[in-house]
Amino acid sequence: MGKILKLDAQTANMIAAGEVVERPMGVVKELVENAIDASAKRITVTLTEGGIQKLSVLDDGIGMDSSDALTAFQRHATSKIHNADDLWSIHTLGFRGEALPSIASVSKVTMHTSDGTEGTAVQIEYGKIISAGPYACNQGTEITVEGLFYQTPARLKHLRSAAYEGSLIQDVLYRFAMSHPEISFLLITDGKEAFRTSGQGSLLEAIYQIYGRQTAESAVPVHYEDYDYTIDGYLVKPFLTRVSRNYMHVFLNGRMVHTYHLYKAVQDGYEDFIVKGRYPIVILNIQMDPQLLDVNVHPSKWEVRLSKEKQLEYLLKDQIRNTLKNTVLAPAAEIQKPKQEYYQPIQMDTDALMPQKKEEPRQTQNILPPKKEEIPAVHEPMPEYTPSIQKFPDMQVIGQLHEKFILCACEAGLAVIDQHAAQERVHYEQLQESLNKTPIMSDCLIPITLKAGSDMVRRIDEINEAVSDMHIVFEPFGADTLIVRSIPMWMHETEEQTLLQDLLDNFAQEKENRYAKLEKKKIATMACHRSIRFNRSLSMTEMNEVVAQLSRCENPYHCPHGRPTFVILDEKTLTKEFLR
Repeated sequence: MGKILKLDAQTANMIAAGEVVERPMGVVKELVENAIDASAKRITVTLTEGGIQKLSVLDDGIGMDSSDALTAFQRHATSKIHNADDLWSIHTLGFRGEALPSIASVSKVTMHTSDGTEGTAVQIEYGKIISAGPYACNQGTEITVEGLFYQTPARLKHLRSAAYEGSLIQDVLYRFAMSHPEISFLLITDGKEAFRTSGQGSLLEAIYQIYGRQTAESAVPVHYEDYDYTIDGYLVKPFLTRVSRNYMHVFLNGRMVHTYHLYKAVQDGYEDFIVKGRYPIVILNIQMDPQLLDVNVHPSKWEVRLSKEKQLEYLLKDQIRNTLKNTVLAPAAEIQKPKQEYYQPIQMDTDALMPQKKEEPRQTQNILPPKKEEIPAVHEPMPEYTPSIQKFPDMQVIGQLHEKFILCACEAGLAVIDQHAAQERVHYEQLQESLNKTPIMSDCLIPITLKAGSDMVRRIDEINEAVSDMHIVFEPFGADTLIVRSIPMWMHETEEQTLLQDLLDNFAQEKENRYAKLEKKKIATMACHRSIRFNRSLSMTEMNEVVAQLSRCENPYHCPHGRPTFVILDEKTLTKEFLR
Protein backbone atom coordinates (compact mmCIF):
# COMPACT_ATOMS: atom_id res chain seq x y z
CA MET A 1 0.00 0.00 0.00
CA GLY A 2 1.27 3.46 -0.86
CA LYS A 3 2.48 5.84 1.83
CA ILE A 4 1.32 9.07 0.22
CA LEU A 5 -2.16 10.18 1.27
CA LYS A 6 -4.31 13.09 0.13
CA LEU A 7 -5.09 15.35 3.06
CA ASP A 8 -8.68 16.14 3.84
CA ALA A 9 -9.98 19.65 3.17
CA GLN A 10 -10.00 20.63 6.87
CA THR A 11 -6.34 19.70 7.39
CA ALA A 12 -5.32 21.40 4.15
CA ASN A 13 -7.08 24.60 5.19
CA MET A 14 -5.39 24.56 8.60
CA ILE A 15 -2.00 24.23 6.91
CA ALA A 16 -2.84 27.09 4.55
CA ALA A 17 -3.96 29.18 7.53
CA GLY A 18 -0.42 29.06 8.89
CA GLU A 19 0.78 31.02 5.85
CA VAL A 20 -2.12 33.48 5.63
CA VAL A 21 -3.13 33.99 9.27
CA GLU A 22 -0.27 34.17 11.76
CA ARG A 23 -2.00 36.32 14.40
CA PRO A 24 -5.07 38.58 14.81
CA MET A 25 -3.36 41.31 12.77
CA GLY A 26 -3.29 38.97 9.75
CA VAL A 27 -7.03 38.33 10.10
CA VAL A 28 -7.81 42.05 10.23
CA LYS A 29 -5.54 42.77 7.25
CA GLU A 30 -7.25 40.15 5.06
CA LEU A 31 -10.77 41.22 6.05
CA VAL A 32 -10.07 44.92 5.53
CA GLU A 33 -8.53 44.21 2.12
CA ASN A 34 -11.73 42.36 1.17
CA ALA A 35 -13.76 45.35 2.37
CA ILE A 36 -11.68 47.75 0.25
CA ASP A 37 -12.08 45.50 -2.79
CA ALA A 38 -15.85 45.59 -2.13
CA SER A 39 -15.80 49.39 -2.66
CA ALA A 40 -16.42 50.18 1.02
CA LYS A 41 -16.37 53.83 2.09
CA ARG A 42 -16.62 53.16 5.85
CA ILE A 43 -14.80 50.34 7.68
CA THR A 44 -15.11 49.69 11.40
CA VAL A 45 -12.80 47.32 13.26
CA THR A 46 -13.78 46.23 16.78
CA LEU A 47 -11.35 44.38 19.09
CA THR A 48 -11.75 42.56 22.38
CA GLU A 49 -8.52 41.66 24.20
CA GLY A 50 -6.39 42.69 21.27
CA GLY A 51 -8.43 40.54 18.87
CA ILE A 52 -7.40 37.31 20.63
CA GLN A 53 -10.80 36.84 22.22
CA LYS A 54 -12.90 38.52 19.53
CA LEU A 55 -12.63 40.83 16.53
CA SER A 56 -15.00 42.07 13.85
CA VAL A 57 -14.76 44.03 10.61
CA LEU A 58 -17.84 45.90 9.36
CA ASP A 59 -18.04 47.61 5.97
CA ASP A 60 -20.64 49.31 3.75
CA GLY A 61 -19.43 47.69 0.54
CA ILE A 62 -21.39 45.93 -2.18
CA GLY A 63 -22.02 42.85 -0.03
CA MET A 64 -22.92 39.34 -1.22
CA ASP A 65 -26.03 37.36 -2.04
CA SER A 66 -26.83 34.04 -0.34
CA SER A 67 -25.00 31.95 -2.95
CA ASP A 68 -21.76 33.95 -2.80
CA ALA A 69 -21.89 34.02 1.01
CA LEU A 70 -21.38 30.25 1.16
CA THR A 71 -19.03 30.01 -1.82
CA ALA A 72 -16.71 32.59 -0.28
CA PHE A 73 -15.67 30.07 2.39
CA GLN A 74 -14.56 27.49 -0.15
CA ARG A 75 -10.86 27.31 -0.86
CA HIS A 76 -9.62 29.18 -3.94
CA ALA A 77 -13.03 30.77 -4.47
CA THR A 78 -12.66 34.41 -5.54
CA SER A 79 -14.37 37.10 -7.60
CA LYS A 80 -11.10 39.01 -8.19
CA ILE A 81 -9.65 36.88 -11.02
CA HIS A 82 -11.11 34.37 -13.48
CA ASN A 83 -8.14 32.60 -15.08
CA ALA A 84 -4.32 32.40 -15.06
CA ASP A 85 -3.97 35.32 -17.46
CA ASP A 86 -5.47 37.66 -14.84
CA LEU A 87 -2.46 37.03 -12.58
CA TRP A 88 -0.38 39.24 -14.88
CA SER A 89 -2.55 42.28 -14.17
CA ILE A 90 -4.03 42.26 -10.67
CA HIS A 91 -6.01 45.39 -9.80
CA THR A 92 -7.36 44.29 -6.41
CA LEU A 93 -5.74 43.77 -3.01
CA GLY A 94 -7.00 40.18 -2.71
CA PHE A 95 -7.11 37.53 -5.40
CA ARG A 96 -6.05 34.13 -4.01
CA GLY A 97 -9.33 33.04 -2.41
CA GLU A 98 -7.56 31.62 0.64
CA ALA A 99 -8.20 34.14 3.40
CA LEU A 100 -11.78 33.33 4.44
CA PRO A 101 -11.46 29.49 4.42
CA SER A 102 -8.12 29.77 6.27
CA ILE A 103 -9.62 32.04 8.95
CA ALA A 104 -12.72 29.82 9.28
CA SER A 105 -10.58 26.70 9.78
CA VAL A 106 -8.90 28.06 12.94
CA SER A 107 -11.72 30.09 14.55
CA LYS A 108 -15.45 30.62 14.97
CA VAL A 109 -16.67 32.89 12.18
CA THR A 110 -20.01 34.61 11.84
CA MET A 111 -20.79 36.57 8.67
CA HIS A 112 -23.72 38.91 8.08
CA THR A 113 -23.91 40.24 4.55
CA SER A 114 -26.34 41.87 2.17
CA ASP A 115 -26.12 43.01 -1.45
CA GLY A 116 -28.99 45.43 -0.95
CA THR A 117 -31.73 42.98 -1.96
CA GLU A 118 -31.26 40.02 0.36
CA GLY A 119 -29.37 39.42 3.59
CA THR A 120 -27.59 36.25 4.67
CA ALA A 121 -26.05 34.94 7.90
CA VAL A 122 -23.39 32.21 7.87
CA GLN A 123 -21.86 30.61 10.96
CA ILE A 124 -18.78 28.37 10.76
CA GLU A 125 -16.83 26.81 13.65
CA TYR A 126 -13.32 25.56 12.91
CA GLY A 127 -14.09 24.67 9.31
CA LYS A 128 -17.61 23.23 9.81
CA ILE A 129 -20.73 25.07 8.66
CA ILE A 130 -23.10 25.38 11.62
CA SER A 131 -25.87 27.40 10.02
CA ALA A 132 -26.69 29.48 6.95
CA GLY A 133 -29.88 31.36 6.15
CA PRO A 134 -31.65 34.68 5.61
CA TYR A 135 -30.78 37.59 7.86
CA ALA A 136 -32.00 41.18 7.89
CA CYS A 137 -29.12 43.68 7.70
CA ASN A 138 -27.95 46.76 5.87
CA GLN A 139 -25.98 46.53 2.66
CA GLY A 140 -22.41 45.54 3.32
CA THR A 141 -20.62 42.81 5.24
CA GLU A 142 -19.77 42.20 8.88
CA ILE A 143 -17.45 39.33 9.79
CA THR A 144 -16.89 38.40 13.43
CA VAL A 145 -14.02 36.10 14.46
CA GLU A 146 -13.90 34.45 17.92
CA GLY A 147 -11.72 31.85 19.58
CA LEU A 148 -8.82 32.30 17.15
CA PHE A 149 -6.38 29.34 17.34
CA TYR A 150 -8.16 27.79 20.35
CA GLN A 151 -8.09 24.40 18.63
CA THR A 152 -4.46 24.87 17.56
CA PRO A 153 -2.67 25.48 20.88
CA ALA A 154 0.76 25.39 19.23
CA ARG A 155 -0.15 28.55 17.36
CA LEU A 156 -2.06 30.10 20.28
CA LYS A 157 0.89 29.95 22.66
CA HIS A 158 2.98 32.09 20.31
CA LEU A 159 0.55 35.00 20.62
CA ARG A 160 1.73 37.70 23.02
CA SER A 161 -0.17 40.07 25.26
CA ALA A 162 -3.45 41.65 24.23
CA ALA A 163 -1.74 45.07 24.19
CA TYR A 164 0.95 43.79 21.82
CA GLU A 165 -1.50 42.16 19.41
CA GLY A 166 -3.73 45.24 19.53
CA SER A 167 -0.79 47.51 18.71
CA LEU A 168 -0.02 45.47 15.58
CA ILE A 169 -3.63 45.80 14.42
CA GLN A 170 -3.62 49.54 15.08
CA ASP A 171 -0.39 49.90 13.10
CA VAL A 172 -1.82 48.06 10.08
CA LEU A 173 -4.95 50.26 10.20
CA TYR A 174 -2.69 53.33 10.21
CA ARG A 175 -1.20 52.03 6.97
CA PHE A 176 -4.62 51.41 5.44
CA ALA A 177 -5.70 54.94 6.38
CA MET A 178 -2.64 56.45 4.66
CA SER A 179 -2.85 54.26 1.56
CA HIS A 180 -6.61 54.84 1.23
CA PRO A 181 -7.45 58.28 2.68
CA GLU A 182 -10.72 58.23 0.74
CA ILE A 183 -12.04 55.56 3.16
CA SER A 184 -13.19 56.31 6.71
CA PHE A 185 -11.62 53.96 9.28
CA LEU A 186 -12.78 53.48 12.86
CA LEU A 187 -11.01 51.31 15.45
CA ILE A 188 -12.78 50.40 18.69
CA THR A 189 -10.73 48.60 21.34
CA ASP A 190 -12.43 47.09 24.39
CA GLY A 191 -15.42 49.37 23.96
CA LYS A 192 -13.40 52.60 23.50
CA GLU A 193 -12.71 54.49 20.30
CA ALA A 194 -8.98 54.26 19.58
CA PHE A 195 -8.63 55.71 16.10
CA ARG A 196 -10.77 57.40 13.46
CA THR A 197 -10.31 59.06 10.07
CA SER A 198 -12.86 61.12 8.15
CA GLY A 199 -12.40 59.50 4.74
CA GLN A 200 -12.43 62.87 2.95
CA GLY A 201 -9.54 61.86 0.68
CA SER A 202 -6.90 64.06 2.34
CA LEU A 203 -3.66 62.20 3.04
CA LEU A 204 -2.41 65.18 5.05
CA GLU A 205 -5.43 64.90 7.33
CA ALA A 206 -4.68 61.20 7.86
CA ILE A 207 -1.06 62.07 8.74
CA TYR A 208 -2.36 64.61 11.25
CA GLN A 209 -4.68 62.02 12.84
CA ILE A 210 -1.88 59.44 13.10
CA TYR A 211 1.30 61.41 13.82
CA GLY A 212 0.03 64.74 15.17
CA ARG A 213 0.14 68.41 14.27
CA GLN A 214 3.93 68.93 14.18
CA THR A 215 4.46 66.10 11.69
CA ALA A 216 1.60 67.28 9.47
CA GLU A 217 2.88 70.88 9.46
CA SER A 218 6.37 69.67 8.54
CA ALA A 219 5.18 67.47 5.66
CA VAL A 220 6.28 68.51 2.17
CA PRO A 221 3.98 67.40 -0.68
CA VAL A 222 5.71 65.63 -3.57
CA HIS A 223 4.77 64.51 -7.06
CA TYR A 224 7.22 62.64 -9.25
CA GLU A 225 6.61 60.74 -12.43
CA ASP A 226 8.30 59.14 -15.40
CA TYR A 227 7.12 56.84 -18.17
CA ASP A 228 6.31 53.96 -15.79
CA TYR A 229 5.75 55.37 -12.31
CA THR A 230 3.77 58.13 -10.64
CA ILE A 231 4.68 58.97 -7.04
CA ASP A 232 2.52 61.08 -4.75
CA GLY A 233 2.74 61.68 -1.03
CA TYR A 234 4.63 63.60 1.63
CA LEU A 235 8.21 63.90 2.85
CA VAL A 236 8.56 65.09 6.43
CA LYS A 237 11.38 67.59 6.90
CA PRO A 238 14.53 65.92 8.25
CA PHE A 239 14.58 67.75 11.57
CA LEU A 240 11.83 65.26 12.54
CA THR A 241 13.29 61.77 12.51
CA ARG A 242 12.70 58.43 14.24
CA VAL A 243 14.81 55.63 15.66
CA SER A 244 13.41 52.94 13.33
CA ARG A 245 12.16 52.40 9.78
CA ASN A 246 8.59 51.86 11.00
CA TYR A 247 7.63 55.38 9.96
CA MET A 248 8.67 54.92 6.33
CA HIS A 249 5.60 53.95 4.30
CA VAL A 250 5.82 53.05 0.63
CA PHE A 251 2.62 51.76 -0.99
CA LEU A 252 2.48 50.15 -4.43
CA ASN A 253 -0.88 50.65 -6.16
CA GLY A 254 -2.44 51.18 -2.73
CA ARG A 255 -0.91 47.97 -1.39
CA MET A 256 1.22 47.84 1.77
CA VAL A 257 4.37 45.82 1.14
CA HIS A 258 7.76 45.04 2.64
CA THR A 259 10.40 46.14 0.12
CA TYR A 260 13.88 46.73 1.48
CA HIS A 261 15.33 48.17 -1.73
CA LEU A 262 12.76 50.96 -1.93
CA TYR A 263 13.23 51.80 1.76
CA LYS A 264 16.97 51.99 1.10
CA ALA A 265 16.39 54.33 -1.85
CA VAL A 266 14.36 56.65 0.40
CA GLN A 267 17.12 56.58 3.03
CA ASP A 268 19.71 57.40 0.38
CA GLY A 269 17.65 60.40 -0.67
CA TYR A 270 17.75 61.68 2.93
CA GLU A 271 21.40 60.70 3.43
CA ASP A 272 22.85 64.23 3.32
CA PHE A 273 20.21 65.66 5.64
CA ILE A 274 19.92 63.33 8.65
CA VAL A 275 22.38 61.69 11.01
CA LYS A 276 23.22 58.06 10.38
CA GLY A 277 21.11 55.80 12.56
CA ARG A 278 18.05 58.06 12.29
CA TYR A 279 15.21 57.42 9.83
CA PRO A 280 12.79 59.79 8.09
CA ILE A 281 9.01 59.92 8.18
CA VAL A 282 7.79 59.31 4.63
CA ILE A 283 4.40 58.45 3.13
CA LEU A 284 4.50 57.67 -0.60
CA ASN A 285 1.96 55.97 -2.84
CA ILE A 286 3.43 54.70 -6.11
CA GLN A 287 1.11 54.02 -9.02
CA MET A 288 2.16 51.83 -11.94
CA ASP A 289 0.87 49.45 -14.56
CA PRO A 290 -0.16 46.29 -12.64
CA GLN A 291 1.83 44.27 -15.16
CA LEU A 292 5.03 45.70 -13.62
CA LEU A 293 4.06 44.40 -10.16
CA ASP A 294 4.05 40.70 -9.28
CA VAL A 295 2.09 40.18 -6.06
CA ASN A 296 1.73 36.42 -6.46
CA VAL A 297 4.86 35.73 -4.37
CA HIS A 298 3.58 34.76 -0.90
CA PRO A 299 0.08 34.07 0.48
CA SER A 300 0.42 36.94 2.97
CA LYS A 301 0.99 39.35 0.01
CA TRP A 302 3.60 41.35 1.94
CA GLU A 303 6.30 40.40 -0.57
CA VAL A 304 6.24 41.57 -4.19
CA ARG A 305 8.51 41.71 -7.24
CA LEU A 306 8.98 44.75 -9.48
CA SER A 307 9.93 44.46 -13.13
CA LYS A 308 11.76 47.83 -13.19
CA GLU A 309 12.86 48.12 -9.58
CA LYS A 310 16.21 49.82 -10.27
CA GLN A 311 14.49 52.51 -12.30
CA LEU A 312 12.14 53.21 -9.41
CA GLU A 313 15.01 53.27 -6.91
CA TYR A 314 16.88 55.91 -8.93
CA LEU A 315 13.71 57.99 -9.31
CA LEU A 316 13.03 57.93 -5.57
CA LYS A 317 16.58 58.70 -4.51
CA ASP A 318 17.20 61.55 -6.96
CA GLN A 319 13.82 63.23 -6.60
CA ILE A 320 13.82 63.08 -2.80
CA ARG A 321 17.31 64.57 -2.64
CA ASN A 322 16.37 67.39 -5.03
CA THR A 323 13.16 68.13 -3.13
CA LEU A 324 14.95 68.41 0.19
CA LYS A 325 17.65 70.65 -1.28
CA ASN A 326 15.01 73.12 -2.42
CA THR A 327 13.01 73.08 0.80
CA VAL A 328 13.45 75.11 3.98
CA LEU A 329 14.47 72.31 6.29
CA ALA A 330 14.67 74.01 9.65
CA PRO A 331 11.56 74.12 11.85
CA ALA A 332 9.97 77.51 12.31
CA ALA A 333 10.72 77.47 16.05
CA GLU A 334 14.45 77.49 15.38
CA ILE A 335 14.51 80.74 13.45
CA GLN A 336 15.24 82.77 16.58
CA LYS A 337 18.25 80.65 17.58
CA PRO A 338 18.46 81.93 21.18
CA LYS A 339 21.87 80.37 21.82
CA GLN A 340 23.55 81.81 18.74
CA GLU A 341 25.12 84.67 20.67
CA TYR A 342 27.26 82.29 22.68
CA TYR A 343 28.99 80.80 19.68
CA GLN A 344 31.38 82.27 17.18
CA PRO A 345 31.18 80.62 13.78
CA ILE A 346 34.48 79.49 12.34
CA GLN A 347 35.55 78.98 8.81
CA MET A 348 38.25 76.72 7.55
CA ASP A 349 41.57 78.56 7.79
CA THR A 350 43.21 77.33 4.60
CA ASP A 351 46.10 79.80 4.96
CA ALA A 352 47.08 78.11 8.19
CA LEU A 353 47.74 74.89 6.31
CA MET A 354 50.32 76.52 4.02
CA PRO A 355 53.89 77.49 5.01
CA GLN A 356 53.96 81.07 6.24
CA LYS A 357 56.80 83.54 6.10
CA LYS A 358 55.19 85.75 8.72
CA GLU A 359 56.63 85.47 12.20
CA GLU A 360 53.36 86.00 14.04
CA PRO A 361 51.55 82.81 15.11
CA ARG A 362 48.66 81.44 13.14
CA GLN A 363 45.13 82.55 13.98
CA THR A 364 44.07 79.02 14.85
CA GLN A 365 46.82 78.76 17.42
CA ASN A 366 45.89 82.00 19.15
CA ILE A 367 42.49 80.74 20.24
CA LEU A 368 43.66 77.34 21.46
CA PRO A 369 43.47 76.95 25.22
CA PRO A 370 46.91 77.11 26.86
CA LYS A 371 48.57 73.76 27.39
CA LYS A 372 49.32 72.71 30.92
CA GLU A 373 52.76 71.48 29.99
CA GLU A 374 55.09 71.48 27.00
CA ILE A 375 55.60 68.32 25.01
CA PRO A 376 58.95 66.95 26.14
CA ALA A 377 61.79 66.37 23.71
CA VAL A 378 62.46 62.83 22.64
CA HIS A 379 65.61 62.56 24.78
CA GLU A 380 63.82 63.65 27.93
CA PRO A 381 62.05 61.09 30.15
CA MET A 382 58.27 60.87 29.60
CA PRO A 383 56.18 62.37 32.37
CA GLU A 384 53.71 60.38 34.37
CA TYR A 385 50.58 59.77 32.28
CA THR A 386 47.00 58.62 32.53
CA PRO A 387 46.40 55.46 30.48
CA SER A 388 43.12 56.76 28.99
CA ILE A 389 44.89 59.88 27.66
CA GLN A 390 47.90 57.95 26.48
CA LYS A 391 45.82 55.61 24.31
CA PHE A 392 44.22 58.52 22.49
CA PRO A 393 46.38 60.27 19.87
CA ASP A 394 47.51 63.81 20.61
CA MET A 395 45.46 66.01 18.28
CA GLN A 396 45.66 69.69 17.30
CA VAL A 397 42.47 71.13 15.83
CA ILE A 398 42.83 72.68 12.38
CA GLY A 399 39.24 73.52 11.48
CA GLN A 400 35.81 72.24 10.52
CA LEU A 401 34.77 70.59 7.26
CA HIS A 402 31.22 70.89 5.80
CA GLU A 403 29.89 71.58 9.32
CA LYS A 404 30.11 67.83 9.96
CA PHE A 405 33.71 66.92 10.67
CA ILE A 406 36.51 68.29 12.87
CA LEU A 407 39.94 68.18 11.22
CA CYS A 408 42.93 67.63 13.47
CA ALA A 409 46.66 67.25 12.92
CA CYS A 410 48.24 64.35 14.77
CA GLU A 411 51.53 62.49 14.71
CA ALA A 412 50.13 59.78 12.42
CA GLY A 413 48.69 62.22 9.88
CA LEU A 414 45.28 63.89 9.50
CA ALA A 415 42.48 62.89 11.90
CA VAL A 416 38.88 63.42 10.75
CA ILE A 417 36.40 63.41 13.67
CA ASP A 418 32.67 62.91 13.26
CA GLN A 419 31.45 65.70 15.56
CA HIS A 420 28.09 64.04 16.28
CA ALA A 421 29.46 60.54 16.89
CA ALA A 422 32.22 61.93 19.13
CA GLN A 423 29.86 63.82 21.38
CA GLU A 424 27.46 60.87 21.37
CA ARG A 425 30.19 58.70 22.90
CA VAL A 426 31.02 61.39 25.48
CA HIS A 427 27.41 61.85 26.55
CA TYR A 428 26.75 58.11 26.57
CA GLU A 429 29.46 57.49 29.15
CA GLN A 430 28.42 60.53 31.19
CA LEU A 431 24.79 59.38 31.26
CA GLN A 432 25.77 55.88 32.35
CA GLU A 433 27.23 57.45 35.49
CA SER A 434 24.64 60.16 36.09
CA LEU A 435 21.55 57.92 35.78
CA ASN A 436 22.55 56.26 39.03
CA LYS A 437 22.07 59.62 40.77
CA THR A 438 18.78 61.32 41.54
CA PRO A 439 18.35 64.12 38.97
CA ILE A 440 17.15 67.63 39.69
CA MET A 441 13.67 67.92 38.20
CA SER A 442 12.23 70.94 36.45
CA ASP A 443 8.52 71.61 35.95
CA CYS A 444 7.51 72.36 32.36
CA LEU A 445 5.70 75.67 31.95
CA ILE A 446 3.66 73.97 29.23
CA PRO A 447 3.37 70.16 29.50
CA ILE A 448 5.08 68.29 26.68
CA THR A 449 2.44 66.60 24.52
CA LEU A 450 3.14 63.38 22.62
CA LYS A 451 0.99 61.64 20.02
CA ALA A 452 1.47 58.05 21.17
CA GLY A 453 -1.50 55.96 20.01
CA SER A 454 -4.19 54.33 22.11
CA ASP A 455 -2.19 51.11 22.62
CA MET A 456 0.61 53.07 24.32
CA VAL A 457 -1.92 54.85 26.52
CA ARG A 458 -3.19 51.47 27.67
CA ARG A 459 0.38 50.43 28.52
CA ILE A 460 1.12 53.58 30.52
CA ASP A 461 2.11 51.65 33.68
CA GLU A 462 4.64 49.52 31.76
CA ILE A 463 6.15 52.60 30.12
CA ASN A 464 6.56 54.45 33.42
CA GLU A 465 8.21 51.40 34.96
CA ALA A 466 10.68 51.24 32.08
CA VAL A 467 11.72 54.92 32.51
CA SER A 468 11.42 55.11 36.29
CA ASP A 469 15.17 55.61 36.76
CA MET A 470 14.89 58.85 34.78
CA HIS A 471 12.14 60.08 37.14
CA ILE A 472 9.97 60.87 34.11
CA VAL A 473 6.25 60.22 34.47
CA PHE A 474 3.99 59.91 31.42
CA GLU A 475 0.31 60.73 31.97
CA PRO A 476 -2.64 59.91 29.71
CA PHE A 477 -4.21 62.90 28.00
CA GLY A 478 -7.14 61.74 25.92
CA ALA A 479 -7.50 58.48 24.05
CA ASP A 480 -4.18 58.53 22.15
CA THR A 481 -2.02 61.23 23.73
CA LEU A 482 0.50 61.32 26.59
CA ILE A 483 1.88 64.33 28.45
CA VAL A 484 4.96 64.92 30.62
CA ARG A 485 4.77 67.66 33.27
CA SER A 486 8.37 67.65 34.57
CA ILE A 487 11.75 66.57 33.22
CA PRO A 488 15.33 66.37 34.57
CA MET A 489 17.29 69.62 34.32
CA TRP A 490 19.85 68.13 31.92
CA MET A 491 17.09 67.33 29.43
CA HIS A 492 16.68 71.05 28.69
CA GLU A 493 19.97 70.77 26.79
CA THR A 494 18.29 68.34 24.36
CA GLU A 495 15.35 68.29 21.98
CA GLU A 496 12.97 67.30 24.77
CA GLN A 497 10.00 66.41 22.59
CA THR A 498 12.02 64.29 20.17
CA LEU A 499 13.85 62.54 23.00
CA LEU A 500 10.62 61.60 24.77
CA GLN A 501 9.10 60.44 21.46
CA ASP A 502 12.13 58.22 20.85
CA LEU A 503 11.80 56.69 24.30
CA LEU A 504 8.22 55.75 23.44
CA ASP A 505 9.29 54.40 20.04
CA ASN A 506 11.98 52.26 21.65
CA PHE A 507 9.45 50.86 24.06
CA ALA A 508 6.93 50.20 21.27
CA GLN A 509 9.54 48.33 19.24
CA GLU A 510 10.28 45.97 22.09
CA LYS A 511 6.60 45.33 22.74
CA GLU A 512 7.62 43.31 25.79
CA ASN A 513 9.34 44.27 29.01
CA ARG A 514 12.91 43.53 27.91
CA TYR A 515 14.29 46.19 30.17
CA ALA A 516 17.97 45.27 29.78
CA LYS A 517 17.85 45.89 26.02
CA LEU A 518 15.60 48.88 26.47
CA GLU A 519 18.03 50.41 28.96
CA LYS A 520 20.88 50.53 26.43
CA LYS A 521 18.59 51.99 23.75
CA LYS A 522 17.33 54.55 26.22
CA ILE A 523 20.79 55.80 27.15
CA ALA A 524 21.96 55.82 23.52
CA THR A 525 18.87 57.83 22.56
CA MET A 526 19.50 60.40 25.26
CA ALA A 527 23.15 60.67 24.27
CA CYS A 528 22.17 61.20 20.64
CA HIS A 529 19.82 64.07 21.44
CA ARG A 530 22.34 65.86 23.63
CA SER A 531 24.99 65.79 20.90
CA ILE A 532 26.03 68.27 18.23
CA ARG A 533 24.15 67.79 14.99
CA PHE A 534 25.42 68.02 11.46
CA ASN A 535 25.18 71.39 9.72
CA ARG A 536 26.26 73.16 12.92
CA SER A 537 29.17 75.58 12.77
CA LEU A 538 31.57 75.23 15.73
CA SER A 539 34.03 77.69 17.18
CA MET A 540 37.63 76.67 17.71
CA THR A 541 37.00 76.54 21.46
CA GLU A 542 34.06 74.19 20.98
CA MET A 543 36.03 71.89 18.69
CA ASN A 544 38.91 71.69 21.16
CA GLU A 545 36.46 70.84 23.93
CA VAL A 546 34.94 68.02 21.85
CA VAL A 547 38.39 66.53 21.23
CA ALA A 548 39.38 66.87 24.90
CA GLN A 549 36.19 65.20 26.14
CA LEU A 550 36.56 62.37 23.62
CA SER A 551 40.14 61.73 24.74
CA ARG A 552 38.94 61.11 28.31
CA CYS A 553 36.37 58.46 27.30
CA GLU A 554 36.80 54.82 28.21
CA ASN A 555 36.11 53.87 24.60
CA PRO A 556 36.80 56.95 22.45
CA TYR A 557 36.89 55.06 19.16
CA HIS A 558 33.21 54.21 18.60
CA CYS A 559 29.83 55.78 19.31
CA PRO A 560 27.17 53.77 21.23
CA HIS A 561 25.77 52.51 17.91
CA GLY A 562 29.14 51.12 16.79
CA ARG A 563 30.12 53.81 14.29
CA PRO A 564 33.74 55.10 14.39
CA THR A 565 34.19 58.48 16.03
CA PHE A 566 37.24 59.35 13.91
CA VAL A 567 39.49 58.07 11.15
CA ILE A 568 43.15 58.87 10.51
CA LEU A 569 44.64 59.46 7.08
CA ASP A 570 48.26 58.53 7.75
CA GLU A 571 51.31 60.02 6.03
CA LYS A 572 51.87 56.87 3.97
CA THR A 573 48.36 57.02 2.52
CA LEU A 574 48.59 60.73 1.76
CA THR A 575 52.01 60.38 0.15
CA LYS A 576 50.76 57.55 -2.03
CA GLU A 577 47.82 59.63 -3.22
CA PHE A 578 50.02 62.54 -4.29
CA LEU A 579 52.78 60.52 -5.99
CA ARG A 580 53.11 61.13 -9.70
